[in-house]
Amino acid sequence: MNDPRRRVAHLDMDAFYASVELLRYPELRGKAVVIGGGRRSGTDSPFTTLRDYVGRGVATTATYEARALGVHSGMGLMKAAGLAPDAIRLPADFDAYRRYSRLFKEAVAAIAPLIEDRGIDEIYIDLTDVAPPAHVARDGATADADTRALAQAIKDAVRAATGLSSSIGIAPNKLLAKIASDLDKPDGLTLVTFADLAARIWPLPARKINGIGPKAAAKLEALGIRTIGELAHAEPAWLVDQFGRHYGAWMHEVAHGRDDRAVVAYSEPKSISRETTLDRDLSPTRDRAQLTEIFTELCLHVAGDLQRAGYAGRTIGLKLRYDNFKTVTRDQTIDAPTQDGPTIRRAAGECLKRVALDRRIRLLGVRVGSLVPIAEVGVEPPREPDPRPPCSRRALCPFGTRPVTYPPRETPCLARRAC
Repeated sequence: MNDPRRRVAHLDMDAFYASVELLRYPELRGKAVVIGGGRRSGTDSPFTTLRDYVGRGVATTATYEARALGVHSGMGLMKAAGLAPDAIRLPADFDAYRRYSRLFKEAVAAIAPLIEDRGIDEIYIDLTDVAPPAHVARDGATADADTRALAQAIKDAVRAATGLSSSIGIAPNKLLAKIASDLDKPDGLTLVTFADLAARIWPLPARKINGIGPKAAAKLEALGIRTIGELAHAEPAWLVDQFGRHYGAWMHEVAHGRDDRAVVAYSEPKSISRETTLDRDLSPTRDRAQLTEIFTELCLHVAGDLQRAGYAGRTIGLKLRYDNFKTVTRDQTIDAPTQDGPTIRRAAGECLKRVALDRRIRLLGVRVGSLVPIAEVGVEPPREPDPRPPCSRRALCPFGTRPVTYPPRETPCLARRAC
């Protein structure tokens, strides 16, 4: 980690979800657009203004025009409506975002294969031993010029593959690279060295350091420390007294730009999950059909995620949050690893029978853990859709004991009866 040649990049897609939506709806370019709240209805005109929104959804992301009005990721949509009532709201389309995520990562990997995946819209890249592509024009013979040419080639490849812009920060380590990628957004290319620490990093708020969250930032501010520079000049022993031995010592190190973490190209996932916060609290009795549909959809989406990732799992889990914010989880381990939607749905339904359904529900989630690569186990391929008409038999709904008829073409027949 002490290699003076070391170059680490952090690439962050610009307003990723919103940018993908603007490819679909180019007429919204230049407008304040907020993504979040509710699911896609399949209508020809899926967007409305924020002033029309009623619910407790949150903004997944927003265009830079909406951010200029004060809207940001994680903000409640009702609050966002107060700031930007005329902003356009679009429901999220995570299948599309995952598709574009794969495209941009494949484009980067073709140039620089040592990549650490940090989520749907960001990656770390080790550029230390990567030269710019031969066709790339270089504006000088210095190492920094080569690094900039390489970073621009990566950005160009991402845009060619996706039509989207990205921002990239290059630094001696992951800590500084992540900070750098945010300095010149959107479409930024920023190179930071240790010589730039005092001028470019220390004036920034302490919360810009990845790992200093809202609570720690608030405590630092209460102690009179607002910037990274002020944190760097604080006595290490005092930081340890205030924040504990490990966290206080870590704060001192990162404020001086020190970070010896490697770019980890691959790690096995521990679980794959999906969850959704409902637009309104749903009753297990009055809203049983709607809850059943959402629950089944979550299971089938998790199955699809497993199939795309090439994993199967034995531990099926349920997450449920009531209207009083109490959260319960239940797990069930099945005999063999699976990535089959109906199998996951049945096991998750068994978990659901072990929780009390006496309050309204605000969140549902499904998780599959104990993952193994499908190449290592004998897993049946996903079942093909049944071409026969939908089953009209009555089956026990997991949200109650009264029998219900599954809606045609909405909820698959989990019993797979030979009707």
